[in-house]
Amino acid sequence: MAGGAASGGSAASDTYKEARHWLLMPSWLVLGFFVFAPVCVMVIYSFLTKEFRGGVIWEPTLAAYDQFFFDRGLFGDSDPTLQWTYIEIFWRSIWQAGLATIMSLLIGFPTAYFIATRPDGTRALWVFLITIPYWVNLLIRTVSMKFLLRDEGPMNDALLNIGLIGEPLQIINTNLAVQLGLFYSYLPFMVLPIYASIERYNFTMSEAAADLYATKFTTLRRIVLPAVKPGVIAGCILVFVPSLGAFLAPDLLGGAKNFMIGSLIEEQFKGNAGNWPFGAAASMILLSMVLVLLLIFAQQQRRAGAAT
Repeated sequence: MAGGAASGGSAASDTYKEARHWLLMPSWLVLGFFVFAPVCVMVIYSFLTKEFRGGVIWEPTLAAYDQFFFDRGLFGDSDPTLQWTYIEIFWRSIWQAGLATIMSLLIGFPTAYFIATRPDGTRALWVFLITIPYWVNLLIRTVSMKFLLRDEGPMNDALLNIGLIGEPLQIINTNLAVQLGLFYSYLPFMVLPIYASIERYNFTMSEAAADLYATKFTTLRRIVLPAVKPGVIAGCILVFVPSLGAFLAPDLLGGAKNFMIGSLIEEQFKGNAGNWPFGAAASMILLSMVLVLLLIFAQQQRRAGAAT
């Protein structure tokens, strides 16, 4: 009886092989309706013509992509030149997202390591504290950040009172404000995957390295980091991708001079003056860039797995 039960529940026996497709059907339906279908709609809209009062006209055209990459003058009859405005917005989004990822990694890795090395009875409390900000809507948290950083906000008041500055720091409507907003919004996305990897790490390997006179830095670089690399990569992806398309932090903290691609896309679908095909085209360009990055990461992971 025991042997039969063990073999019946094993992965090799695949008890639910015949029902596998039916069990996956709800997941496929949800993904198809809420993910695949909207993406298909955006792809179609990106090749349609803009309607004057918003919306689209069902006439196929490449005008939206042409507008993104080329400038043909005010009336559209000039020789095409490279459109740097939107390229600069994309570049600003990339380096802002990259910097937010680096900052989150520098802060998130030590935080995750600290939590993973606490006694078993207190780890859940530390994880609970990390997730508390996500009990509040992102919009409310971003507005609170704006209140904190403004010229007459608590941070400037505290610095003025203790004499560290002579006049308020101008932080709002700068790249620094956007960066702080992104870092604050997505830091837990870095901490939690790394914590999960470090929690599974065998610390006797570090003890063995110390017995062989390896320095702490050498142990970290050659033993700990390779062992928790999947968590680090997952955290970087979870921070970089949403930071790249963020629009709340740029809108509320950065102002018009610090536009990011998420804000550009969001503007195209607001009011009657929006350009839906252009917004859809910008979304597809952003999605394509993210997919390329994810494919590169997946290929590197596959090669690393094959090498081991």
